[in-house]
Amino acid sequence: MHRPPNVVLATLLSLAALALLPACAGFDPGSLGDILDGGGPLDDATIVSGLREALNIGTQRASASVSRTDGYFGNARIRIPLPQELDSAASTLRSVGLGSHVDDFELAMNRAAEAAAGEAVDVFWSAIRSMTIADARGILNGPDTAATAYFRRTTETKLEARFAPIVDEKMTALGTVRVYDRLVAAYDALPLTTRPAFDPRAYVTDRALDGLFTVLGDEEKRIRDDPAARTTELLRKVFGR
Repeated sequence: MHRPPNVVLATLLSLAALALLPACAGFDPGSLGDILDGGGPLDDATIVSGLREALNIGTQRASASVSRTDGYFGNARIRIPLPQELDSAASTLRSVGLGSHVDDFELAMNRAAEAAAGEAVDVFWSAIRSMTIADARGILNGPDTAATAYFRRTTETKLEARFAPIVDEKMTALGTVRVYDRLVAAYDALPLTTRPAFDPRAYVTDRALDGLFTVLGDEEKRIRDDPAARTTELLRKVFGR
């Protein structure tokens, strides 16, 4: 197909310029794709929006993962174990055939965490909305779980204060405290034993949040590393760079 001379000349000049770019001081070869496809550096608004969307999606996925039946109990990484304070009591109870009390309490703690975790998404949203431009740029260029670390650092105290009543409510509704009282009563009934000092509500709250942040970190890694996990155009635009 015949092309007008001016079109041919412009094309040749463009190709020559692209060929010379790598020789230019400070040229980043990785930016060539942006030049060819018309893309460029991400603006601050896009970065902030992308990080907020990633956290929104990540918290929803993490919450859904841990709030289902066996979300905690069936996941060895975040399963809430019997606390160290109860190790001696548990060992003693098992030795006299009362291990079922121990098992019931461990299961009840995990069930309470699963029930509470489903309500965590709304608690997280205020923290997501307060993210600054500087925060977002630091997160985007940070390690695989930079957003999760930022989120935990800036919100954990507030989250704990808001999450604790939810855990307490679920523990009461599911009878977790009643199961614990039964375990302690069985231990107290044995000779030469002392009731352990332990707050089941505080313990379950702390471990429930630990598990939630662990799974949130996993989701953040997926979004960063796996293109298939970037389920929106904004995530593909921000994390695809």
